Amino acid sequence: MATIRPAPPADPIKGRGIAVRIAHRYERDERETVDDGWESPAAEDDGERPPPVTQVSEEHVKTLLSANDSPDIPFSLSINPYRGCEHGCSYCYARPTHSYLNLSPGLDFETRLVAKVNAAERLRAELGRPGYRPSAINIGSVTDAYQPVERRLRLTRAVLEVLTACEHPFSIVTKSAGVERDLDLIAPAARRGQAMVFISVTTLDAGLSRRLEPRAASPQRRLQAVQRLAEAGVPVGVNVAPIIPFVNEPEIERLVEAAARAGAKSIHYTVLRLPWEVAPLFRQWLEQHVPERAARVMARVQEMRGGKDYDADFATRMKGDGPWADLIRQRVRKAEARQGLVRERVVLDTSRFRPPPGDPAQQTLF
Repeated sequence: MATIRPAPPADPIKGRGIAVRIAHRYERDERETVDDGWESPAAEDDGERPPPVTQVSEEHVKTLLSANDSPDIPFSLSINPYRGCEHGCSYCYARPTHSYLNLSPGLDFETRLVAKVNAAERLRAELGRPGYRPSAINIGSVTDAYQPVERRLRLTRAVLEVLTACEHPFSIVTKSAGVERDLDLIAPAARRGQAMVFISVTTLDAGLSRRLEPRAASPQRRLQAVQRLAEAGVPVGVNVAPIIPFVNEPEIERLVEAAARAGAKSIHYTVLRLPWEVAPLFRQWLEQHVPERAARVMARVQEMRGGKDYDADFATRMKGDGPWADLIRQRVRKAEARQGLVRERVVLDTSRFRPPPGDPAQQTLF
């Protein structure tokens, strides 16, 4: 396993969260960009490199449902129709998953996507297995199911069509207003007590949002989505996540107030997580965008992680530990109380589930 080195210096790329293809932790070879004096005339003329184009490759998966037994995650099954995410969030804890594809958790994560094109087909097979017992399925737990490519491929839509036809409960996590497109499926499921949606709102500052999460919906557009979901009768929560000391942390109270005003029924939060390659990538982001605060930010992050960039302990990985973590928790809870928000876990109804129609002999995994 290669040592995870600091991200090499690079100028920001407009519309991208990370500008470098940092080596992943399984790479045996390390590559370094060197100016050999043979730069193309076109590059010399404009002084800018062309922006990287998003590439999407197709994958036919054998299974779609991912099982989870982590004690700090409130669901046991999840679906992620895409690998990688074009939103380009610089802090994304899922970036290291691209290492398993022999791709960089840096720029590759947001420009080289994988679409599970047979998602609906495999879901039907898995829900139709003899002995399957329904449990609420979370959609988008790793990468956003409503990232821009979904407009064209509609894989998330196809998954929801299967789930709603079977009256199977589900939840959705997204930072995209694209979820509104599927209200015709989500709202009826919500009326049956089988659907809820969580919208992540990291900041109310549009400029900061463009730098932190460049291809995600603007903060106001996300709050508008919260309002439209709530008006349609969908239980909707807002994830104030991740909370980053001295970056969006000063906004905690205003974020909770804006979420409540838009119609959110609950607030959830996590503090910044920097596993594996995310740590050097986010350090580079800090140096590029808030250099005057970079050292203070990392000092507070480490204070909440036992002196390290990250601690994967289930008891603390989501919320951190120590005085700063306690202060954040108190601020969130007091802000909730001021807005009249109740901390109550919604239990989705599994009793109405019926397996998809078809020959059970054909509902196999392989």
